[in-house]
Amino acid sequence: MPDPVPKPDWLKVRAPVGETWRSLKDLLRGKTLHTVCEEARCPNVGECWGGGTATVMIMGDTCTRGCRFCAVTTGNPRGWLDPLEPENTAEALERMGLRYVVLTSVDRDDLPDGGAAHFAATVRAIKRRTPDMVVEVLIPDFRGDVHALRRIVESGADVVAHNVETVERLTPRVRDRRATYEQSLRVLADLKSIDPALFTKSSIMVGLGETADEVDGAMRDLRRVGVDVLTLGQYLRPSQKHLPVVEYVHPDQFEAWRRAGEAMGFMYVASGPLVRSSYRAGEFFLEGLVRRRRQQPDLIPPSFAGFARDGVSGPSPTSAGGVEIAALLDP
Repeated sequence: MPDPVPKPDWLKVRAPVGETWRSLKDLLRGKTLHTVCEEARCPNVGECWGGGTATVMIMGDTCTRGCRFCAVTTGNPRGWLDPLEPENTAEALERMGLRYVVLTSVDRDDLPDGGAAHFAATVRAIKRRTPDMVVEVLIPDFRGDVHALRRIVESGADVVAHNVETVERLTPRVRDRRATYEQSLRVLADLKSIDPALFTKSSIMVGLGETADEVDGAMRDLRRVGVDVLTLGQYLRPSQKHLPVVEYVHPDQFEAWRRAGEAMGFMYVASGPLVRSSYRAGEFFLEGLVRRRRQQPDLIPPSFAGFARDGVSGPSPTSAGGVEIAALLDP
């Protein structure tokens, strides 16, 4: 079934070109590494790769879940893992010369720990080779296993992201039945319980039939469990086999959500039609926070939890515990 309306001009992007894009593609292929940029058909692949950044996807390119919005192949890897992948990934990233990397993975429900140990080993390998690199990990829910989440937190990752993807009402239709809205919120809450000072992040897609009020509610839920950084972007249908786009949301609405998110107390909100979970503006902001914290560990206190669903409370959108956000990013 075709989408109900044609794609608007604000969603049209140029095809990826350039020497940097080609060299990164060749380097990743040489190490048999996958990127979510390609697997998920991200519209920003040209911009990000052209700027020398990429989101690397580990543990193969076959996911054990079948979310109805995602282009990644669904299947059963039957416990297969590449034991050389942590070191190969670290070596490739070192050669790329990045300052900030996003490491993500497919869901691996075929593994007892969901692949948490392999994920953590990859983070540690990256930190050994390039200790100055800021590492963000975008993780699956690991079936809500707190021990698996603890492995991720203790790996040394600087930022841990987990996406709710959509509003509560649409979750059963949009995501695999094993990926529930409440479980994702619980994962984000557990990450903060393990390390209250950890920077956490989540993402919402729109255009799947949600209402603006439902998006506001999801944003409040994410603040309630202490999420620091939020991204909101337009759902784009990967193929005719996936869910159709119900609406192409106007950029003005994204701007309204950005302002609302800042008023709720998120440290940073990236909101726009082409924004994705791994988005360069948000990564730049987080890199500044992480590097400043390394210099002054007590500068930024843990972000608060316990955000009231019925009211707006918490820190000012321009501050973190009384410290101006702009000051945190100054060199």
